[in-house]
Amino acid sequence: MKRETGPSLIAVEPSRTVTGIVILSPSTFGGPSVMTISSPSSDSEQSLDVLRHSHLFGGLDDAVLRQALPAMRPERHAMHSVALDAQDTDRRFCVLLEGCVKLLATEPGGGRELTVLPLGPGDAFDLVSLLDGQPHRVSAVAVDDVRLLSAPMERVREWIGRHPGFHRMCLPYLGRQMRALTDLATDLALHDTGARLARLILRQVDATSPTHEVPLIDDLSHAELAKMIGTVRVVANRQIQNLKREGIIEARRGHLMVKDLEALVAKCEQFPAVADGSQAGPDG
Repeated sequence: MKRETGPSLIAVEPSRTVTGIVILSPSTFGGPSVMTISSPSSDSEQSLDVLRHSHLFGGLDDAVLRQALPAMRPERHAMHSVALDAQDTDRRFCVLLEGCVKLLATEPGGGRELTVLPLGPGDAFDLVSLLDGQPHRVSAVAVDDVRLLSAPMERVREWIGRHPGFHRMCLPYLGRQMRALTDLATDLALHDTGARLARLILRQVDATSPTHEVPLIDDLSHAELAKMIGTVRVVANRQIQNLKREGIIEARRGHLMVKDLEALVAKCEQFPAVADGSQAGPDG
């Protein structure tokens, strides 16, 4: 299913929690792969509209946001391309306008991969490098065709220094990302793959959708879902089939939807932690 873009894709306040999981509406992530685009007034207004509805920028006055736009370069990145390489995370700051990116950590030598965070319109990266000035060992990879704004990190820091109101928005936004990272670490350490998959899907449920859609992950391959729960494709596929047989989800090529939200919640609550607190391996 093609993702919607614009304000309808911006996260709203959490509507419910269960066993430490916050259910949100859809989130709240230049080389040869990038095409720099011009910035006519219509594009600027669209960009401004995304910023207005963003958790990170939404509390700022329009006048402040308009001052920031000229310093940011509009870019487009094709599906599967690297929107921000790990070695550039301390040099560029990006705000996603359309599409989805994943923050991807890769084992040295090009081995196993783990998706640390999925990001949608209104999200920004890389906040860790913005705060400490050091490169971050994650790359932002386009899950589908994306449109974003990019600016040199130093220009962003100068802008933040002139507009302290940004700090009031930044802290809650950072809190949400830290919570997501804590959930990921907890899932990897304490739960098997079945629990990790169920909890991933539950966290991505659109709380405003009567059909319980999961827009940020609904068209991901089983291999991509596996990277989000720290396992391999064949294991993720096995767990997806289990949820399908139980009537909890509907899943087919390029589509995933929750059919029975209450059963999914119950599934997350019933999963025991990994025995003896040992870390779950790729096979759960």
